[in-house]
Amino acid sequence: ANTPMMLLREQDGDRRLLPIYIGTPEASAIHYALEGVEPPRPLTHDLFLITLGELGATVDQVVVTEMRDRTFHAEVYLSSPSGDKVISARPSDAVALAVRCNAPLFATDELMAAEAQEAPAEPEVDAAEIIDDFKDFLDNVSPEDFEA
Repeated sequence: ANTPMMLLREQDGDRRLLPIYIGTPEASAIHYALEGVEPPRPLTHDLFLITLGELGATVDQVVVTEMRDRTFHAEVYLSSPSGDKVISARPSDAVALAVRCNAPLFATDELMAAEAQEAPAEPEVDAAEIIDDFKDFLDNVSPEDFEA
């Protein structure tokens, strides 16, 4: 349906996947941050982080917490001079913030158990075979192979 999807993957364990449908503007905001695109003027998430910085607050982590009524929920954990705060957020906005400030991103164990999908099996890599193939390449390559 041409709806963007954010696909979060466990770093350890089963490496399950958590698919979350998001809006196009949020997908663009996440993509720009991941690609290091610097807009001429701050986008909304950039502006929010600038504002937090001016107030002395930092984003400590983002946690995708639950799915309620077919809608995912997240929390942004902040440290500020007035103490720690937890802000409720849409997962897409929370992730857009996290990727901009390199904050860690988590999902609760309960959410992963209820909503995550098994990751497709990754093909096995035989390092010895790759090294042997590369050695064969080096043994048989000639300068003429690189002529245009």
